[in-house]
Amino acid sequence: MNRFMQYSLVLVFAGTMIPHRVHLDGSVSDRKVRPVPQFLHKGLGWLAAAQFENGGWGAGSHSNQSIRDPRAVQIDPATTAFSAMALMRSGSTLQDGPYSKNITKALSYLLEMAEASPEEGANITSLTGTQPQAKMGQNVDVTLCAQFFSRVLPQTSRDGKLRKRVTEALNKCLRKIERGQKRDGSWAGGGWAGVLQSAMANSALEAAQAVGAPIDEKILERSREYQKSNIDAKTGEVRTERAAGVSLYSITSNQRATASEARDAERRINEAKRHGLLRDDAPVTKENLMGAGASEKDADRLARAHEQNKTAQRMLSDESIMAGFGNNGGEEYLSYMMTAEAMAITADSASNAWYQTMTRRLEKIQEDNGSWTGHHCITSPVFCTAAVIMTLTADRDAELLVKEHQKQGK
Repeated sequence: MNRFMQYSLVLVFAGTMIPHRVHLDGSVSDRKVRPVPQFLHKGLGWLAAAQFENGGWGAGSHSNQSIRDPRAVQIDPATTAFSAMALMRSGSTLQDGPYSKNITKALSYLLEMAEASPEEGANITSLTGTQPQAKMGQNVDVTLCAQFFSRVLPQTSRDGKLRKRVTEALNKCLRKIERGQKRDGSWAGGGWAGVLQSAMANSALEAAQAVGAPIDEKILERSREYQKSNIDAKTGEVRTERAAGVSLYSITSNQRATASEARDAERRINEAKRHGLLRDDAPVTKENLMGAGASEKDADRLARAHEQNKTAQRMLSDESIMAGFGNNGGEEYLSYMMTAEAMAITADSASNAWYQTMTRRLEKIQEDNGSWTGHHCITSPVFCTAAVIMTLTADRDAELLVKEHQKQGK
């Protein structure tokens, strides 16, 4: 019996082992979350079995996208961090769960990569030409590693030495990310769809700030303003020059980057209603936010974010937009993940219906071995499978995602 089959059989029985949501510190919540679909357990098993012995995963090179064997490609940090986060989002931690050993091995590999990287470099690896780099941006490794370190950090409270290493690695990644921002708020080295690298950088800054890492607020603000510039909520125009001409990538990047401000806007309006400062039917507008106590500048910023977030959601009801490039690649799966995360942050009432639709959509295109694959650009089954898992388990990561919002809303 090969390694992939062994993992799949184990997970048939492991599917009911994680019925609750895991907190940031590794403790378990009694709050119910959506059960992980059985077909997704098969994907988790496949992804875990695709890990190399040294803890890494690889997506393969842009120059040879036809290689689909996960063990016949070179390891890269971006895919390693992304895959480990997918296993974590399903419910495992460094200490517990069927994938704790996989996560621990990935952490060891990525810490060594970060520690060995020169301080002045833009990335944490000298490897070039990977599928994520070519299609998202040449420095996407550092943004995804920063996200992973932020999610692991709260689970290291009982190991001072490990906590110090993770903290230092995270801060090193953040310095690289901050140095790479351009004046317009996007990030240098963008690939075929550079808006996605910028979106991942924005998420990395939010995740790091949520766990107490020092973040330059001006850099985060510029990042959000850049994402807002990609949609004109009044005209419905979508800028796609940095999205390979694909509206889906710009729309979901905007939706994810505006989610925390959109939620903050609704929170302020609802609190004002409870205190009798606004009518019960008062909508989220700049004027009403000022009536709720926000400064004119903050009211304008939050109202624009809220309007754009809702506009992005409406746009995504159009199947021609959801089709992305025309067939599924890793960029499409990543876009679906950003929408799922945005809905988890805003607690959107449409999230259940969207989740059911997306579940049916993704189950239909799963490979027989449990993986998902791309048909253009990022074809890597490792990257695509991790993105699907991240999409369908976003509600299980809601605590961290909402905590990111709460940090931003203060």
